[in-house]
Amino acid sequence: MTLSLFLVVAVGGLVGAPARYLLDRAITGRIESDLPWGTFVVNVTGSLLLGLLTGLALAGRLPPVGKALLGVGFCGAYTTFSTFTFETIRLLEEGRILEAAGTVAASVAIGLGAAAGGLAIGLAF
Repeated sequence: MTLSLFLVVAVGGLVGAPARYLLDRAITGRIESDLPWGTFVVNVTGSLLLGLLTGLALAGRLPPVGKALLGVGFCGAYTTFSTFTFETIRLLEEGRILEAAGTVAASVAIGLGAAAGGLAIGLAF
């Protein structure tokens, strides 16, 4: 990896992490629920974006710098498996097994669907 590519990934992460934080806060501030809706929306939209970027890359319409900036940097910092896991464990510790299982099932199923939809859109361009 070259220094310039490293810096491109860093810039993407520098934008992705605050974007995740701001969107999560905006959602949790508007939805009165102790379910992790902010993390859910962040991860689904990140899956959609990463699917789109993958489709564009496979179609030869996204250069390596774009993949590094947006796919690795932005999406890597924007999406959050660790927060998803932490919030699921919190639900389990509270004895909310159905909510935890529902969160996991919905996140995986809808996240995969969003990624597949993004991939199809990216390939269509």
